[in-house]
Amino acid sequence: MAAIIEAVILGVVQGLTEFLPISSSGHLILAEWATGWTGELMNSLTFDVALHVGTLAAVLWYFWRDWLKFFKAVVNVARGRAAAYEARLVTYIGLATVPAVVAGLLFEKTVETLFRNPLLVAAALAMGSLLMWLADRYSARSGQLGSMSLGHALFIGVAQAFALIPGISRSGITITAALAAGYRREDSARFSFLLSTPVIGGAAVLKVHDITFQGHAAWGCILGTLSSAVVGYLAIRFLLRYLERHSLTLFVWYRLALAGAVVLFWGLHR
Repeated sequence: MAAIIEAVILGVVQGLTEFLPISSSGHLILAEWATGWTGELMNSLTFDVALHVGTLAAVLWYFWRDWLKFFKAVVNVARGRAAAYEARLVTYIGLATVPAVVAGLLFEKTVETLFRNPLLVAAALAMGSLLMWLADRYSARSGQLGSMSLGHALFIGVAQAFALIPGISRSGITITAALAAGYRREDSARFSFLLSTPVIGGAAVLKVHDITFQGHAAWGCILGTLSSAVVGYLAIRFLLRYLERHSLTLFVWYRLALAGAVVLFWGLHR
């Protein structure tokens, strides 16, 4: 029973923090540190894959119409017809994914070993907050997704590579980079979510050969996948609508408060 509750809670945390700009990897590290959970799901590659499958399902579920348009646009280009902006955007997403893939292949093991310290997570949360606030405060916020350039897409893709560091946040750093390039908040978030699709899918595929099921792991993975998918979908929907009328200040303050709480908790339990 404890493993099932743990699976649902971790799935909810993953679904929320993968898409809200507050860092999923940072929250999962802090959850393990603060709760002291040592169950079979913690640090389980199988469960990690399950959570990624859930968030992948969420982003595909929400943007299925967009990906259908992208597919049709690519087919039309292959048939020699004029390229629509959707076909160009697919190319940009593919090229912008490369920096994160290279960074993951080169540094993932190192980062997983060296950056699991809660104080380093707190530092990354604070640094990401500063960058997010500056970009949100001084962005022109006039660019739209349909007019995105290759240079801007690559700039956002390079920024995404830094999300390997727990506490930075993949959605947070890519939205921040898009804002810095002058795009509207809602368009920045939309491109961030579309860009996440190959990264999340790739992360699951790379680890799928290591999965094993033992004990309650099967039920835990099913529940973790379902909870992360449903909550992830709701998180995407919430953020896109929220950013149509609001700034990122709420998330800036949340990240700073969490960083401060981590430092305080660490100091009290030394």
